[in-house]
Amino acid sequence: MHNTPSTGLLDFLKNSPSPFHATQSMCAALQAAGYQALDERETWQLEPQGRYYVTRNDSSIIAIQLGHSDPVEHGIRMVGAHTDSPCLKVKPQPELSRHSYWQLGVEVYGGVLLGPWFDRDLSLAGRVTFKHNEQLQSRLIDFKQAIATIPSLAIHLNREANNGWTINPQTELPPVLAQLHGDEGKDFRALLAEQLQREHGITDASILDYELCFYDSQPAALIGLNQDFIAGARLDNLLSCYAGLHALLSSDNQHTQVLVCTDHEEVGSNSACGADGPFLEQVLRRILGSEEDFVRCVQHSLLISADNAHGIHPNYADKHDGNHGPLLNRGPVIKINANQRYATNSETSSFFKLLCTAVQVPVQSFVTRTDLGCGSTIGPITASQLGIQTIDIGVPTFAMHSIRELAGSQDLEYLIKVLQVFYNSTQLP
Repeated sequence: MHNTPSTGLLDFLKNSPSPFHATQSMCAALQAAGYQALDERETWQLEPQGRYYVTRNDSSIIAIQLGHSDPVEHGIRMVGAHTDSPCLKVKPQPELSRHSYWQLGVEVYGGVLLGPWFDRDLSLAGRVTFKHNEQLQSRLIDFKQAIATIPSLAIHLNREANNGWTINPQTELPPVLAQLHGDEGKDFRALLAEQLQREHGITDASILDYELCFYDSQPAALIGLNQDFIAGARLDNLLSCYAGLHALLSSDNQHTQVLVCTDHEEVGSNSACGADGPFLEQVLRRILGSEEDFVRCVQHSLLISADNAHGIHPNYADKHDGNHGPLLNRGPVIKINANQRYATNSETSSFFKLLCTAVQVPVQSFVTRTDLGCGSTIGPITASQLGIQTIDIGVPTFAMHSIRELAGSQDLEYLIKVLQVFYNSTQLP
Protein backbone atom coordinates (compact mmCIF):
# COMPACT_ATOMS: atom_id res chain seq x y z
CA MET A 1 0.00 0.00 0.00
CA HIS A 2 1.04 3.67 -0.16
CA ASN A 3 2.70 6.01 2.32
CA THR A 4 -0.50 7.85 3.15
CA PRO A 5 -4.07 6.63 2.80
CA SER A 6 -5.11 9.70 0.81
CA THR A 7 -2.35 9.28 -1.79
CA GLY A 8 -3.13 5.60 -2.03
CA LEU A 9 -6.81 6.33 -2.57
CA LEU A 10 -6.04 8.82 -5.34
CA ASP A 11 -4.01 6.17 -7.17
CA PHE A 12 -6.70 3.55 -6.58
CA LEU A 13 -9.38 5.83 -8.05
CA LYS A 14 -7.19 6.62 -11.06
CA ASN A 15 -6.67 2.93 -11.78
CA SER A 16 -10.32 1.99 -11.18
CA PRO A 17 -12.55 3.78 -13.71
CA SER A 18 -14.99 0.83 -13.83
CA PRO A 19 -16.04 -1.97 -11.44
CA PHE A 20 -13.89 -4.33 -13.52
CA HIS A 21 -10.83 -2.15 -13.06
CA ALA A 22 -11.55 -1.66 -9.35
CA THR A 23 -11.65 -5.44 -8.89
CA GLN A 24 -8.45 -5.79 -10.90
CA SER A 25 -6.75 -3.16 -8.72
CA MET A 26 -7.76 -4.99 -5.55
CA CYS A 27 -6.58 -8.32 -6.97
CA ALA A 28 -3.16 -6.80 -7.65
CA ALA A 29 -2.88 -5.44 -4.10
CA LEU A 30 -3.96 -8.77 -2.59
CA GLN A 31 -1.52 -10.74 -4.75
CA ALA A 32 1.30 -8.43 -3.69
CA ALA A 33 0.37 -9.18 -0.06
CA GLY A 34 0.55 -12.95 -0.59
CA TYR A 35 -3.13 -13.72 -1.19
CA GLN A 36 -3.80 -16.62 -3.57
CA ALA A 37 -6.48 -16.59 -6.25
CA LEU A 38 -9.27 -19.17 -6.03
CA ASP A 39 -11.35 -20.32 -8.98
CA GLU A 40 -15.00 -21.09 -8.20
CA ARG A 41 -14.99 -23.75 -10.93
CA GLU A 42 -12.19 -25.72 -9.27
CA THR A 43 -11.88 -27.75 -6.06
CA TRP A 44 -10.49 -25.66 -3.20
CA GLN A 45 -7.67 -26.90 -0.99
CA LEU A 46 -7.51 -24.33 1.79
CA GLU A 47 -4.59 -24.21 4.21
CA PRO A 48 -4.87 -23.15 7.87
CA GLN A 49 -4.28 -19.38 8.20
CA GLY A 50 -4.26 -19.16 4.41
CA ARG A 51 -4.95 -15.95 2.48
CA TYR A 52 -7.22 -16.15 -0.54
CA TYR A 53 -9.40 -14.15 -2.87
CA VAL A 54 -12.06 -15.05 -5.40
CA THR A 55 -13.74 -12.92 -8.07
CA ARG A 56 -17.01 -13.24 -9.94
CA ASN A 57 -17.85 -11.55 -13.25
CA ASP A 58 -14.50 -9.73 -12.97
CA SER A 59 -16.42 -7.03 -11.06
CA SER A 60 -16.96 -8.48 -7.56
CA ILE A 61 -14.36 -9.80 -5.14
CA ILE A 62 -14.16 -11.59 -1.79
CA ALA A 63 -10.86 -11.64 0.12
CA ILE A 64 -10.41 -14.14 2.97
CA GLN A 65 -7.83 -14.27 5.73
CA LEU A 66 -8.29 -17.55 7.62
CA GLY A 67 -7.44 -16.98 11.28
CA HIS A 68 -5.90 -19.04 14.06
CA SER A 69 -9.21 -19.21 15.93
CA ASP A 70 -12.10 -21.42 14.86
CA PRO A 71 -14.60 -19.29 12.86
CA VAL A 72 -17.46 -21.53 13.97
CA GLU A 73 -16.81 -20.64 17.61
CA HIS A 74 -15.41 -17.13 17.24
CA GLY A 75 -17.11 -15.84 14.09
CA ILE A 76 -15.91 -13.96 11.03
CA ARG A 77 -15.20 -10.24 10.89
CA MET A 78 -16.64 -9.02 7.59
CA VAL A 79 -16.47 -5.65 5.85
CA GLY A 80 -18.74 -5.11 2.86
CA ALA A 81 -18.69 -2.42 0.16
CA HIS A 82 -19.54 -2.12 -3.53
CA THR A 83 -17.46 -1.60 -6.67
CA ASP A 84 -19.99 0.15 -8.91
CA SER A 85 -20.92 3.83 -9.16
CA PRO A 86 -23.61 5.72 -11.08
CA CYS A 87 -22.46 6.50 -14.60
CA LEU A 88 -23.34 6.58 -18.30
CA LYS A 89 -22.99 3.24 -20.10
CA VAL A 90 -22.66 2.83 -23.86
CA LYS A 91 -25.63 1.23 -25.62
CA PRO A 92 -25.22 -1.93 -27.75
CA GLN A 93 -25.78 -0.09 -31.07
CA PRO A 94 -24.62 3.37 -30.03
CA GLU A 95 -23.52 5.14 -33.21
CA LEU A 96 -25.19 8.48 -33.86
CA SER A 97 -24.19 10.74 -36.77
CA ARG A 98 -25.96 14.10 -36.49
CA HIS A 99 -25.04 17.41 -38.12
CA SER A 100 -21.50 16.22 -38.86
CA TYR A 101 -20.84 15.08 -35.27
CA TRP A 102 -20.21 11.51 -34.15
CA GLN A 103 -21.94 10.69 -30.88
CA LEU A 104 -22.68 7.58 -28.83
CA GLY A 105 -26.01 6.70 -27.31
CA VAL A 106 -25.79 6.06 -23.56
CA GLU A 107 -27.90 4.48 -20.86
CA VAL A 108 -28.08 5.94 -17.36
CA TYR A 109 -26.77 3.49 -14.75
CA GLY A 110 -28.03 4.10 -11.22
CA GLY A 111 -29.26 7.32 -9.65
CA VAL A 112 -26.97 9.70 -11.53
CA LEU A 113 -26.84 13.41 -10.69
CA LEU A 114 -26.93 14.38 -14.39
CA GLY A 115 -26.11 18.10 -14.39
CA PRO A 116 -22.40 17.77 -13.50
CA TRP A 117 -21.81 15.44 -16.48
CA PHE A 118 -22.04 18.36 -18.88
CA ASP A 119 -18.84 20.08 -20.05
CA ARG A 120 -16.51 17.47 -18.55
CA ASP A 121 -13.57 15.79 -20.28
CA LEU A 122 -14.78 12.20 -20.58
CA SER A 123 -12.92 8.98 -21.14
CA LEU A 124 -14.19 5.42 -21.57
CA ALA A 125 -13.38 2.15 -19.79
CA GLY A 126 -14.75 -1.31 -19.07
CA ARG A 127 -14.80 -4.85 -20.43
CA VAL A 128 -14.80 -5.95 -24.06
CA THR A 129 -15.70 -9.49 -25.20
CA PHE A 130 -14.49 -10.69 -28.60
CA LYS A 131 -13.59 -13.64 -30.77
CA HIS A 132 -9.89 -14.22 -31.42
CA ASN A 133 -8.29 -17.33 -32.90
CA GLU A 134 -11.72 -18.98 -32.78
CA GLN A 135 -11.93 -18.45 -29.02
CA LEU A 136 -14.21 -16.25 -26.93
CA GLN A 137 -12.14 -13.86 -24.81
CA SER A 138 -12.59 -10.78 -22.66
CA ARG A 139 -10.20 -7.97 -21.75
CA LEU A 140 -10.39 -4.71 -19.84
CA ILE A 141 -9.74 -1.49 -21.72
CA ASP A 142 -9.27 2.10 -20.61
CA PHE A 143 -8.80 4.92 -23.11
CA LYS A 144 -7.42 7.08 -20.23
CA GLN A 145 -7.34 10.26 -22.28
CA ALA A 146 -10.32 12.54 -22.85
CA ILE A 147 -12.14 11.29 -25.96
CA ALA A 148 -15.62 12.80 -25.51
CA THR A 149 -17.69 15.55 -23.92
CA ILE A 150 -21.36 16.45 -23.41
CA PRO A 151 -21.57 20.17 -24.26
CA SER A 152 -24.15 22.30 -22.48
CA LEU A 153 -26.64 24.33 -24.46
CA ALA A 154 -25.70 28.02 -24.28
CA ILE A 155 -27.70 30.19 -21.88
CA HIS A 156 -28.83 32.29 -24.88
CA LEU A 157 -30.68 29.23 -26.26
CA ASN A 158 -31.93 27.96 -22.92
CA ARG A 159 -33.04 30.92 -20.86
CA GLU A 160 -34.56 28.62 -18.25
CA ALA A 161 -31.29 26.78 -17.57
CA ASN A 162 -30.87 28.44 -14.17
CA ASN A 163 -34.51 28.05 -13.19
CA GLY A 164 -34.73 24.29 -12.79
CA TRP A 165 -33.62 22.56 -15.98
CA THR A 166 -35.14 19.15 -16.65
CA ILE A 167 -32.63 16.95 -18.48
CA ASN A 168 -33.89 14.43 -21.03
CA PRO A 169 -31.35 11.56 -20.82
CA GLN A 170 -32.30 10.14 -24.22
CA THR A 171 -31.74 13.31 -26.21
CA GLU A 172 -29.37 15.47 -24.14
CA LEU A 173 -26.74 13.02 -22.89
CA PRO A 174 -25.13 11.41 -25.99
CA PRO A 175 -21.46 12.46 -25.77
CA VAL A 176 -19.68 14.00 -28.77
CA LEU A 177 -16.56 12.05 -29.81
CA ALA A 178 -15.55 13.48 -33.17
CA GLN A 179 -16.44 15.68 -36.10
CA LEU A 180 -17.31 13.90 -39.32
CA HIS A 181 -16.27 15.02 -42.80
CA GLY A 182 -18.56 14.50 -45.78
CA ASP A 183 -20.10 11.04 -45.82
CA GLU A 184 -17.54 9.69 -43.36
CA GLY A 185 -18.90 7.05 -41.00
CA LYS A 186 -17.57 5.71 -37.73
CA ASP A 187 -17.64 2.13 -36.46
CA PHE A 188 -17.56 1.92 -32.67
CA ARG A 189 -16.52 -1.72 -32.64
CA ALA A 190 -13.60 -0.90 -34.93
CA LEU A 191 -12.55 1.75 -32.41
CA LEU A 192 -12.64 -0.88 -29.65
CA ALA A 193 -10.60 -3.30 -31.77
CA GLU A 194 -7.94 -0.59 -32.18
CA GLN A 195 -7.88 -0.04 -28.41
CA LEU A 196 -7.50 -3.78 -27.79
CA GLN A 197 -4.46 -3.75 -30.05
CA ARG A 198 -2.96 -0.73 -28.30
CA GLU A 199 -3.48 -2.06 -24.76
CA HIS A 200 -3.10 -5.80 -25.22
CA GLY A 201 -1.39 -6.32 -28.59
CA ILE A 202 -4.37 -8.33 -29.85
CA THR A 203 -4.95 -8.04 -33.59
CA ASP A 204 -7.84 -9.27 -35.74
CA ALA A 205 -10.28 -9.32 -32.84
CA SER A 206 -13.94 -9.58 -33.74
CA ILE A 207 -15.76 -7.45 -31.16
CA LEU A 208 -18.95 -9.17 -30.02
CA ASP A 209 -20.09 -7.15 -27.04
CA TYR A 210 -18.95 -4.86 -24.25
CA GLU A 211 -19.77 -3.24 -20.90
CA LEU A 212 -18.30 0.25 -21.06
CA CYS A 213 -18.87 3.38 -19.02
CA PHE A 214 -17.87 6.97 -19.55
CA TYR A 215 -15.97 8.61 -16.72
CA ASP A 216 -14.42 11.96 -15.85
CA SER A 217 -10.80 11.97 -17.00
CA GLN A 218 -9.87 14.65 -14.44
CA PRO A 219 -8.03 12.73 -11.72
CA ALA A 220 -9.12 12.77 -8.11
CA ALA A 221 -7.27 15.30 -5.96
CA LEU A 222 -6.69 16.57 -2.45
CA ILE A 223 -8.21 20.05 -2.37
CA GLY A 224 -8.87 22.90 0.07
CA LEU A 225 -6.46 25.37 1.65
CA ASN A 226 -5.26 22.66 4.03
CA GLN A 227 -6.02 19.69 1.76
CA ASP A 228 -8.97 18.87 3.98
CA PHE A 229 -10.97 17.26 1.19
CA ILE A 230 -10.76 14.52 -1.41
CA ALA A 231 -12.53 15.41 -4.66
CA GLY A 232 -13.11 12.79 -7.31
CA ALA A 233 -15.41 10.41 -9.08
CA ARG A 234 -16.58 7.13 -7.57
CA LEU A 235 -15.85 7.99 -3.93
CA ASP A 236 -19.18 6.23 -3.46
CA ASN A 237 -18.11 3.57 -2.93
CA LEU A 238 -14.49 2.97 -3.92
CA LEU A 239 -13.40 4.93 -0.86
CA SER A 240 -14.93 2.19 1.32
CA CYS A 241 -13.43 -0.56 -0.88
CA TYR A 242 -10.01 1.00 -0.47
CA ALA A 243 -10.42 1.55 3.28
CA GLY A 244 -11.56 -2.07 3.77
CA LEU A 245 -8.65 -3.36 1.70
CA HIS A 246 -6.13 -1.19 3.55
CA ALA A 247 -7.51 -2.33 6.92
CA LEU A 248 -7.47 -6.00 5.89
CA LEU A 249 -3.86 -5.88 4.72
CA SER A 250 -2.82 -4.13 7.94
CA SER A 251 -4.62 -6.48 10.34
CA ASP A 252 -3.45 -9.54 12.24
CA ASN A 253 -4.61 -13.10 11.56
CA GLN A 254 -5.99 -14.12 14.93
CA HIS A 255 -9.55 -14.36 13.63
CA THR A 256 -10.98 -15.09 10.20
CA GLN A 257 -11.50 -11.89 8.23
CA VAL A 258 -13.41 -11.22 5.03
CA LEU A 259 -13.66 -8.26 2.68
CA VAL A 260 -16.54 -8.47 0.20
CA CYS A 261 -16.92 -5.86 -2.55
CA THR A 262 -19.80 -6.55 -4.91
CA ASP A 263 -21.13 -5.03 -8.12
CA HIS A 264 -24.59 -3.62 -8.98
CA GLU A 265 -25.40 -2.02 -5.60
CA GLU A 266 -26.50 1.17 -7.34
CA VAL A 267 -29.23 -0.71 -9.23
CA GLY A 268 -30.47 -2.97 -6.46
CA SER A 269 -27.78 -5.69 -6.20
CA ASN A 270 -29.95 -8.20 -8.11
CA SER A 271 -27.34 -10.17 -10.02
CA ALA A 272 -25.14 -13.24 -9.75
CA CYS A 273 -22.29 -11.00 -8.57
CA GLY A 274 -24.39 -8.56 -6.53
CA ALA A 275 -25.07 -8.58 -2.79
CA ASP A 276 -28.58 -9.93 -3.44
CA GLY A 277 -27.07 -12.92 -5.25
CA PRO A 278 -25.49 -16.04 -3.73
CA PHE A 279 -21.82 -15.09 -4.11
CA LEU A 280 -20.91 -14.46 -0.46
CA GLU A 281 -23.05 -17.28 0.90
CA GLN A 282 -21.59 -19.81 -1.52
CA VAL A 283 -18.02 -18.81 -0.68
CA LEU A 284 -18.67 -19.01 3.06
CA ARG A 285 -20.32 -22.42 2.74
CA ARG A 286 -17.27 -23.75 0.91
CA ILE A 287 -15.01 -22.43 3.66
CA LEU A 288 -17.11 -23.78 6.53
CA GLY A 289 -18.30 -27.15 5.27
CA SER A 290 -21.40 -28.40 7.08
CA GLU A 291 -24.75 -26.63 7.35
CA GLU A 292 -24.55 -26.53 11.14
CA ASP A 293 -21.07 -25.00 11.06
CA PHE A 294 -22.28 -22.39 8.57
CA VAL A 295 -25.24 -21.32 10.71
CA ARG A 296 -23.22 -21.27 13.92
CA CYS A 297 -20.45 -19.26 12.31
CA VAL A 298 -22.85 -16.68 10.88
CA GLN A 299 -24.50 -16.23 14.27
CA HIS A 300 -21.10 -15.55 15.82
CA SER A 301 -20.14 -13.09 13.07
CA LEU A 302 -20.63 -9.41 12.26
CA LEU A 303 -20.73 -7.46 8.99
CA ILE A 304 -19.81 -3.80 8.74
CA SER A 305 -21.48 -2.45 5.61
CA ALA A 306 -19.36 0.55 4.62
CA ASP A 307 -21.01 2.98 2.22
CA ASN A 308 -20.90 6.76 2.08
CA ALA A 309 -23.25 8.91 4.18
CA HIS A 310 -24.73 12.33 3.48
CA GLY A 311 -22.72 15.07 5.16
CA ILE A 312 -24.66 18.19 6.12
CA HIS A 313 -24.25 20.70 3.30
CA PRO A 314 -23.77 24.30 4.53
CA ASN A 315 -25.90 25.63 1.66
CA TYR A 316 -28.70 23.10 2.14
CA ALA A 317 -28.71 22.41 5.88
CA ASP A 318 -32.52 22.19 5.92
CA LYS A 319 -32.29 18.89 3.99
CA HIS A 320 -31.03 17.22 7.17
CA ASP A 321 -32.68 16.35 10.45
CA GLY A 322 -31.60 19.04 12.87
CA ASN A 323 -30.01 16.57 15.29
CA HIS A 324 -28.33 14.40 12.67
CA GLY A 325 -26.09 16.46 10.42
CA PRO A 326 -22.74 14.67 9.98
CA LEU A 327 -19.73 16.91 9.34
CA LEU A 328 -16.86 16.07 7.03
CA ASN A 329 -13.63 15.17 8.85
CA ARG A 330 -15.48 14.44 12.08
CA GLY A 331 -15.42 10.66 11.84
CA PRO A 332 -17.45 7.82 10.35
CA VAL A 333 -21.23 7.94 10.46
CA ILE A 334 -23.56 5.28 11.88
CA LYS A 335 -26.54 5.10 9.50
CA ILE A 336 -29.93 4.36 11.08
CA ASN A 337 -33.38 3.86 9.58
CA ALA A 338 -36.45 2.56 11.40
CA ASN A 339 -37.78 1.00 8.17
CA GLN A 340 -34.68 -1.15 7.68
CA ARG A 341 -33.21 0.74 4.76
CA TYR A 342 -30.09 0.43 6.92
CA ALA A 343 -29.40 -2.73 8.95
CA THR A 344 -28.07 -1.01 12.09
CA ASN A 345 -29.58 -1.97 15.45
CA SER A 346 -28.81 -0.80 18.98
CA GLU A 347 -26.34 -3.61 19.66
CA THR A 348 -24.34 -3.26 16.46
CA SER A 349 -24.37 0.54 16.78
CA SER A 350 -23.11 0.34 20.36
CA PHE A 351 -20.39 -2.10 19.38
CA PHE A 352 -19.18 0.24 16.64
CA LYS A 353 -19.11 3.14 19.08
CA LEU A 354 -16.92 1.10 21.41
CA LEU A 355 -14.56 0.30 18.53
CA CYS A 356 -14.26 3.99 17.72
CA THR A 357 -13.64 4.87 21.35
CA ALA A 358 -10.92 2.24 21.62
CA VAL A 359 -8.85 3.92 18.87
CA GLN A 360 -9.92 7.53 19.62
CA VAL A 361 -11.93 7.92 16.44
CA PRO A 362 -14.89 10.34 16.61
CA VAL A 363 -18.22 8.90 15.52
CA GLN A 364 -21.43 10.48 14.20
CA SER A 365 -24.94 9.35 13.33
CA PHE A 366 -27.30 9.93 10.42
CA VAL A 367 -31.06 9.61 10.21
CA THR A 368 -32.84 11.03 7.19
CA ARG A 369 -35.55 13.65 7.64
CA THR A 370 -38.86 11.97 8.36
CA ASP A 371 -40.43 13.71 5.35
CA LEU A 372 -37.73 12.49 2.94
CA GLY A 373 -37.08 9.07 1.46
CA CYS A 374 -34.00 7.08 2.42
CA GLY A 375 -31.48 5.29 0.24
CA SER A 376 -30.18 1.84 1.09
CA THR A 377 -27.01 -0.25 0.98
CA ILE A 378 -25.78 -3.81 0.80
CA GLY A 379 -26.28 -3.96 4.58
CA PRO A 380 -29.97 -4.98 4.75
CA ILE A 381 -29.55 -7.21 1.68
CA THR A 382 -26.61 -9.14 3.13
CA ALA A 383 -28.26 -9.34 6.54
CA SER A 384 -31.34 -10.84 4.88
CA GLN A 385 -29.31 -13.24 2.76
CA LEU A 386 -27.15 -14.61 5.57
CA GLY A 387 -28.97 -13.80 8.79
CA ILE A 388 -25.84 -11.99 9.98
CA GLN A 389 -25.87 -9.12 12.47
CA THR A 390 -24.95 -5.98 10.57
CA ILE A 391 -24.20 -2.31 10.98
CA ASP A 392 -24.33 0.35 8.25
CA ILE A 393 -21.67 3.04 8.43
CA GLY A 394 -19.81 5.34 6.06
CA VAL A 395 -17.84 8.54 5.72
CA PRO A 396 -19.82 11.76 5.23
CA THR A 397 -19.83 12.98 1.65
CA PHE A 398 -21.02 15.93 -0.45
CA ALA A 399 -22.42 15.66 -3.98
CA MET A 400 -23.12 11.94 -3.74
CA HIS A 401 -23.77 10.41 -7.19
CA SER A 402 -22.21 13.39 -8.92
CA ILE A 403 -19.43 12.91 -11.45
CA ARG A 404 -17.18 14.54 -8.83
CA GLU A 405 -17.91 13.88 -5.16
CA LEU A 406 -16.30 15.33 -2.04
CA ALA A 407 -15.19 13.62 1.17
CA GLY A 408 -12.90 14.48 4.08
CA SER A 409 -9.29 13.32 3.91
CA GLN A 410 -9.19 12.81 7.69
CA ASP A 411 -12.32 10.63 7.53
CA LEU A 412 -10.54 8.16 5.27
CA GLU A 413 -7.88 7.67 7.94
CA TYR A 414 -10.53 7.39 10.65
CA LEU A 415 -12.40 4.73 8.70
CA ILE A 416 -9.28 2.64 8.05
CA LYS A 417 -8.32 2.88 11.72
CA VAL A 418 -11.70 1.64 13.01
CA LEU A 419 -12.02 -1.11 10.38
CA GLN A 420 -8.58 -2.36 11.31
CA VAL A 421 -9.46 -2.56 15.02
CA PHE A 422 -12.67 -4.34 14.03
CA TYR A 423 -10.73 -6.95 12.07
CA ASN A 424 -8.50 -7.45 15.12
CA SER A 425 -11.29 -7.44 17.71
CA THR A 426 -11.41 -10.42 20.06
CA GLN A 427 -15.09 -10.05 20.98
CA LEU A 428 -18.18 -9.49 18.83
CA PRO A 429 -21.66 -8.62 20.14
